[in-house]
Amino acid sequence: MKKKWLSLLLAVLCLCGLAACKGDTPADTAPPDAPAQVETGTGGEAAEDSVEAAAGVAEEDISAAEHYVNNLPLESQVAQMFFARCPEADAAVLAGQYDIGGYILFGRDFEGQTKESVAAVIQSYQDAAATPMLIGVDEEGGTVVRISSNPNFRADRFWSPQALYNEGGFALITSDAKEKDELLASIGVNVNFAPVCDVSTDPADFINARAFGRDAAQTSEYVRTVVAQMLSDQIGMVLKHFPGYGNNLDTHTGIAIDERPIESFRESDFLPFRAGIDAGAQSVLVSHNIVTCMDAELPASLSPAVHQVLRDELGFDGVVMTDDLIMEAITDYTGGADAAVLAVQAGNDMLVSSDFVTQYNAVLAAVQDGTISADRIRESAIRVIQWKIDLGLLAV
Repeated sequence: MKKKWLSLLLAVLCLCGLAACKGDTPADTAPPDAPAQVETGTGGEAAEDSVEAAAGVAEEDISAAEHYVNNLPLESQVAQMFFARCPEADAAVLAGQYDIGGYILFGRDFEGQTKESVAAVIQSYQDAAATPMLIGVDEEGGTVVRISSNPNFRADRFWSPQALYNEGGFALITSDAKEKDELLASIGVNVNFAPVCDVSTDPADFINARAFGRDAAQTSEYVRTVVAQMLSDQIGMVLKHFPGYGNNLDTHTGIAIDERPIESFRESDFLPFRAGIDAGAQSVLVSHNIVTCMDAELPASLSPAVHQVLRDELGFDGVVMTDDLIMEAITDYTGGADAAVLAVQAGNDMLVSSDFVTQYNAVLAAVQDGTISADRIRESAIRVIQWKIDLGLLAV
């Protein structure tokens, strides 16, 4: 009797084993003579999924920005890395042709215009672009005001940070930042290249008139205040000019060499940048100064060592960008095309460029010939797209 029951039990177990083996075929795998049906959406979601699967990355571990970039061709990923100076002609055509990351506007773009006319022009750029664009401007207040210098946009120029603080402390700093943000948003500008984080207490310094003009602790509080307001208003900010100008010369007109020891930066210049980063700042602009304690040879904007300090020591994981690559501190050092390639190799995510087509082609060629890896481009494109998501420009 025992043998009979054992035989029956063995038979049942064998049948279960056969069923289990049959069930090893995944339910969503089609038989060989019936190719799997793949739903392909706009932008090649199937290709994106296969990339992620090949990489062994779970879908829930892929950010929205990564999903988006996985659907972008290499050419668009490279173009997303450029904050190009808005050309005087055919700007919408160029935006559509290249899928440019952003345009920075200058005084000429507002001369003789009204809020309504500028808003319409900016909207034409957005309509032409495959990916929503960052539209930036330098509206620091004081000596650098691209918009409020035009009376059609504001009766008076925005005051400098120093004048605001002297008149009304941080309360006036806050209300001024809010008014700036509202003006920018009303015409379609979504990034202000501010606040200036440089520590300068000497009125003779080149940067002093644009800086807060007080020590590192007070400058840090200023930066925190402005960043908090800009985040609240969903206007992108750019902390500048890392690692800090100090009393250096104007790099618009030539190379400036900063020979201060690293302790000087850690005890002073880094503090406002750290305050802005801790407050949630989304972007940092790197200057063209040669800072010998970090890199005795290369301008900061082209120096991997300086970028490593920003990433590792200050813990910044957002968008790092250059100052304009046609400034004489760079053109005196290297040619425009070479500068763009060096800037990417240094670790910049965006290149501020007044010579977009030349520099775009140089970077693309460098990727195609292996000088720059495609992964390096993708890394920066993801950061740029994440910034756009954070600003509400992309719903993904």
